[in-house]
Amino acid sequence: MLSKRTIIGLIAGAVIIGIGVVSLVNHIGPLMIDENYTVEIGESISYTIPAPIGTTQIMNISGDAFDLTLQSPGDGYQIPNTSYKKELQLNWEHSEDGETKIKIQNTGNSELTITGKLVRSSEPIWFTYDLMVIISGMVIIGFSMGFTLRKPKGF
Repeated sequence: MLSKRTIIGLIAGAVIIGIGVVSLVNHIGPLMIDENYTVEIGESISYTIPAPIGTTQIMNISGDAFDLTLQSPGDGYQIPNTSYKKELQLNWEHSEDGETKIKIQNTGNSELTITGKLVRSSEPIWFTYDLMVIISGMVIIGFSMGFTLRKPKGF
């Protein structure tokens, strides 16, 4: 016969393990990010997009005036520091694994709006976080099973 605390611990542990497994599956492979960001007047923003070979990146920048620098890995898309007015639509593909580096400086008299669909590689640290969540669920189940074998003093 399982005690109430054991059943609660089993359910909580199973839910935590389930969350860890779902998160682990979501972090496998490239991640799609929908970007929607505003840059204030005189401010700048930098992007570093690590992505595997063959991924397509789309970015739309609109505002009064701005400077942009883009460096894609390998012989990919390259834009030296160039000034733009009104709107710029970028669409490029990673020619090899690596990081695209983008720097945008708002030089106009209005806010700059950046939207896009970016594909990036999953970071290895997420794998570790997900494993920690799964292990936490196992520990909770282990402790709760101890309540079935014997009841500690004070419970």
